[in-house]
Parts: sequence; C-alpha cells; structure tokens
Amino acid sequence: MTPDEVLLEEGRKALRIERDSIDSVEKELGQPFVDAVKLILNTKGNVIFSGVGKSGHVGRKLAATFSSTGTTSFFVHSDEAAHGDLGMIKPDDVFVAISFSGESDELLTILPALKNLNIRIIAMTGRAESSLARAADVSLVTKITREACPLNLAPTSSTTVTMALGDAIASAVMGAKKFSREDFARSHPAGALGRRLLMRVQDVMRTQNLPIVSSQASLMDAVEAMSKGKLGVVIGVDSSGIPEGIFTEGDLCKILRNTIDINKVSFKDVMSRELKSIYSHLSAHSALEEIKKYKVNQLIVIDSDKNFSGIVHIQDLIARKVC
Repeated sequence: MTPDEVLLEEGRKALRIERDSIDSVEKELGQPFVDAVKLILNTKGNVIFSGVGKSGHVGRKLAATFSSTGTTSFFVHSDEAAHGDLGMIKPDDVFVAISFSGESDELLTILPALKNLNIRIIAMTGRAESSLARAADVSLVTKITREACPLNLAPTSSTTVTMALGDAIASAVMGAKKFSREDFARSHPAGALGRRLLMRVQDVMRTQNLPIVSSQASLMDAVEAMSKGKLGVVIGVDSSGIPEGIFTEGDLCKILRNTIDINKVSFKDVMSRELKSIYSHLSAHSALEEIKKYKVNQLIVIDSDKNFSGIVHIQDLIARKVC
C-alpha cells in the first residue's frame, strides 16, 4: 500500500469501528431509553448535563442540542458542581451524568447531594455494574468492544456512541412534544431556517420613496420616477393610490427599440396591468418563491384589505439572506 492508501485505510477503519459501535448500541436499546425519555418529558424543571474531560465536552454539546430543540437545558461541570455550582440545580430538574467508566470521582462526589434533593438521575455510562449506573434512577449503558483510536485508548467510539444516544433521546423528546419547524426557527432566528419561517414580507419591503406616479402621467414622468426609485420599476396608481399598472426597465427598452418618442406617450397606454402582488403578512421566503415563479424582480405588497403597502424587491431579499 502507498502512504496515502495507508492513511485512507486508517480513516476507514476508525469510521467502521465507530459505526459498528453505534449499531451495537441501537440493537441493545430498550426500556431504559424509554424511561429516560419519559423522565425528561415529565420534568417541570431543566435537564442538567454533567461530566468531566471528553464526557464533559459531550455533555456541553447535548445540553446545546436539547436547549435548541425545546427542552431547557444547560451544562454543569462536575468539579464545579462540587464547589458551589450545585446550587444551580433544583429539585424539579433531571440530572444526566456522563462517565464512560462510571467511576468519575467528581460525579460520584455530588451524587449524595443530588439524592438528598430528590433529583432524578440518568446515567450514561459504558459499564452496567459501575457505581454511577447503580446509583442512577435510569442507566443507559453504551457498551463498545473497542475505541477507534489505534491504541484503543483515546475516547473515540465511546464518546461517539454517547453523543449519538443523547441525540436519539433529544429526537424522541422532540417527537413526543410535536416540536415543529416553526418552534425550531424561533430558537434559531439568525439561521437560514429562522429567516425562512419567521421573517415576513413587511419586514423587508420598501415603504419610503417608492417609484409611484399617476396612471394619467406621461411616460417621461414615469421614467424619471423609475430612475429616482433605483428599482428598475415604476408603479402607476389611480386617484385613490390603488396600483393599476407597472412599467419596468425592460419595457422601456422594448419601446426605445421601436423608436417611439416617449415624450408623446401616455403612461397608461404602455404600463402592464398584470400586477404581481403579495400580502404583507406572508413570509419573506414566499415572496422569493413568487419572484422566481414569475421571473420578475419585485412584487407589489398589499395589506389584508388589499391596499397598497409597498414593494418587495429581489435585492432586499438577497441582502437579508432570504434564500
């Protein structure tokens, strides 16, 4: 084997070991998993993850996952908990202790205090006979045959299966709570999904200095308004301000190709009356879909009473990263 092939084989071997470890845990999944999910579903408090070393890193990740999927959660370092942070934990909370050996001194030290508070404890460990597993109300055992590390020493397979099992619990809790895409978006307002589901047309539409003229105006006046608006479009409205037509830079180019004297043309004679509109309360993403559908650059925005409210332009949607 070439040096590159040796490296590839080592990588594939590690992935196979971790994959097989997850498969093994899946096959052993049973009532303890159900009990753990029910404990979390029924708690009136928070879900507290704790651990040290690599288990602590896994705990931090799982706490973040639970918090972002509808279950209030946070991480407490086991050592810090023994020196004052235990005061953050309340009787209604569920405590998830992570230790593959199940003999972490830092965790075992705080277990009696947790028991005195009647806090329910879920253990995530690799040993069913460990001190942690015996002390917990629910014990989730993640047995593995070996670590993916070539020396079979560094926590690799063990941390992978623990994290995967934690994700499985979070997924089951989400399903039971009927946690929706909209719920997820509310926890991630800055993300792409948040922008897609939460941002409305009224949040991105333009309402000031709109390129609007009377439908009775001359085409020259309409072109001047379009130029000032810098949107490549001008809207013709009636005496009540209700949109009647639209005229774009593309329409102007077509007229100029026919060598028409625009000074002698009335705007109402050339504007298109096929207005593409959207309600202001709809999602900004739906405006993007309509723009793509009709192959236009902008939409007229109307309110619930179908009154003209503004213009939403493709430039504004791109600027707000609605995609």
